[in-house]
Amino acid sequence: MKMGIMTRNEDGWCSTQLREAMERRNITPVCFNYRELVARVKYKPDASVGETNILQDLSAVITRPIGRGSLEEIIFRMDLLHRLERLGMLIINPPLSIERSVDKYYTLALLEEHGLPVPRTAVTESREEALKCFHELGEDVVMKPLFGSRGIGSTRISDSDIAARVFRTISFYHGVLYLQEFIPHGVSDIRAFVVGDRVIASMHRIAETWKTNVSLGAKPVSINLDEELENLAVKAAEVIGCKVTGVDILEGPKGPVVVELNSQPGWRGLQSVTKINIADEIIGYILSELKA
Repeated sequence: MKMGIMTRNEDGWCSTQLREAMERRNITPVCFNYRELVARVKYKPDASVGETNILQDLSAVITRPIGRGSLEEIIFRMDLLHRLERLGMLIINPPLSIERSVDKYYTLALLEEHGLPVPRTAVTESREEALKCFHELGEDVVMKPLFGSRGIGSTRISDSDIAARVFRTISFYHGVLYLQEFIPHGVSDIRAFVVGDRVIASMHRIAETWKTNVSLGAKPVSINLDEELENLAVKAAEVIGCKVTGVDILEGPKGPVVVELNSQPGWRGLQSVTKINIADEIIGYILSELKA
């Protein structure tokens, strides 16, 4: 059996963990990046990378972060993933879930529509309307890029003059203004790692500021979630359609809220504080889906 790993760097930590987990089960990993793919219409193979016919030679494909690209490149990559899925390939995560989770507004709107707790959030292209929303949200907001991860570009704003200047600048460059009420949560949040329909591991990320990303220096501390939080994380993953995902939860004064889902999560920090081999869990889940 062979499985594909779409990755920018096959020697990256998570990709290496997946390769090793496959090899322990006598599965041959085939690593490649999006730029190496060739798609065909009306003649075969439908999709290939080098000498590998993706549909015939691979049993499943794991997508690691798609990475940067032009609008055309990103659309083509997603189109190809959708086509592979339509033609019967098991893709983890499914392309629709990637599209949903990469867009913070899309994610929160779906979660809210399914009754899950999320922060009050406003999204607009107008700097004037953004300033009104800034006041509506209590004049203490976190402004985030609509697309992005690891806390990069997220800024807390609690001054109306600064808000006006920031909104004007982003609007000038045709950016979307994404404002979220600041949820007091001390200096920690929860990352729940969901595989299939269960949380396999979770942690508190403890930082020195309100930003709690491990990539920005937060310290991971293993925790066991109670049933309510586990169910919340699993339900959030189900709504977005993710089979393997990191669910970020803030414990606010009014209860927990889901702020983001990562459909192509890293787990190096979490792996350092859990005895569960996360890569083994992912590969085991994929094998169970192939047998279903």
